[in-house]
Amino acid sequence: MSHEGEELLDYSDSEDIAVPQPAVSAAETDSKEAVGAADDLNGDEVLTIKQENGDKKGSYVGIHSTGFRDFLLKPELLRAISILGTDVVCQAKSGLGKTAVFVLATLQQIEPVDGEVSVVVLCHTRELAYQIKNEYSRFSKYLPDVRTAVFYGGTPTQKDVDLIKDKSKCPHIIVATPGRLNALVRDKHLRLGNVKTFVIDECDKVLEATDMRRDVQEIFRATPHQKQVMMFSATLSQEMRPICKKFMQNPLEIYVDDETKLTLHGLQQYYIKLAEKEKNRRLNELLDNLEFNQVIIFVKSTSRANELNRLLNECNFPSIAVHSGIPQEERIARYKEFKEFNKRICVCTDVFGRGIDIERINLAINYDLPAEADQYLHRVGRAGRFGTKGLAVSFVSTEDDQGVLDKIQERFEVNIPVFPEEGVDPSTYMTS
Repeated sequence: MSHEGEELLDYSDSEDIAVPQPAVSAAETDSKEAVGAADDLNGDEVLTIKQENGDKKGSYVGIHSTGFRDFLLKPELLRAISILGTDVVCQAKSGLGKTAVFVLATLQQIEPVDGEVSVVVLCHTRELAYQIKNEYSRFSKYLPDVRTAVFYGGTPTQKDVDLIKDKSKCPHIIVATPGRLNALVRDKHLRLGNVKTFVIDECDKVLEATDMRRDVQEIFRATPHQKQVMMFSATLSQEMRPICKKFMQNPLEIYVDDETKLTLHGLQQYYIKLAEKEKNRRLNELLDNLEFNQVIIFVKSTSRANELNRLLNECNFPSIAVHSGIPQEERIARYKEFKEFNKRICVCTDVFGRGIDIERINLAINYDLPAEADQYLHRVGRAGRFGTKGLAVSFVSTEDDQGVLDKIQERFEVNIPVFPEEGVDPSTYMTS
């Protein structure tokens, strides 16, 4: 059925939404301290905390926030974690730990009940869903009563249905891609009437595609009006922010770093100008001459990923390919193989361009440049995560490539120099 031209529901206009009243408690004191601490940020990092209703800084509800300060997290994240209970839209650069924020926050608040789903986390790729589920498993190791499951397309639906129907196995936390979760809700296999927290990771990517956004809306309608909604992304354009906020009640807006300075501070970036036919030879030279733990190589199509991976294997490089053309179970298996360091080189499309966290990656190569500047940030953000060192090299072979490079430098106020002829000193991008 076509939905062309259909207006998306503006949740802020819904008459029967119960708007939670801000609690006045000792948490207010914490909120003032948190905002005051924003002045103490190091370097050029900028934290903007904004709330509607007069843009009062720090006017948020703190619930069960004690204890999170014991985690060795960046002060920006501690401030974000303190806001348990209120709707949040957060944009922070890659590698800062956004996943940890919502995983810890939801686990802190959850009171598991058999047969009831309390938390829904949506993301746009199966690999990211799988990764987030693993983060929940890691952090809930000593919470044996909390069950988490991941649902995504490409796997048998009946397997998900059987899990949901068994009260002793039904997950309290569901991590999913929108299409599969909407199908389970639509076919009445899954009830979301007890959901208390609704999270969208990489929210700009999830909500920019009309079909995926419609799936999110249907899932959202199946949840109670009174719930916490949290959205996260490394890039959140001015155009996407109002769309995100339609799903929220007076959200707290958190922007870590000015949006034009989202590049990673520990990451060196270079470009190499060359003809298309010279790419393979130059890539071989880079892989031979550069030191790296693991490298991720981005290409623009599945066919190019397969072909480049084949060539690398013929040259005895330990390479693996991951892209949307591979069956789902095989994709997850390859992702695990790379993450577990059984392969040191991964050739992929933008399926790996967002949110994937593999700590040993310290070299990112754009064999093909992306079509847009924001996607570049997500790609190179795979290297140099959590403040570690990293190196990114981009091939520029056409006028279009040059145009994208110019937009990247303008968008992020960064100067990307030519790759030096003498190479790059390994000590400047290899974490000791």
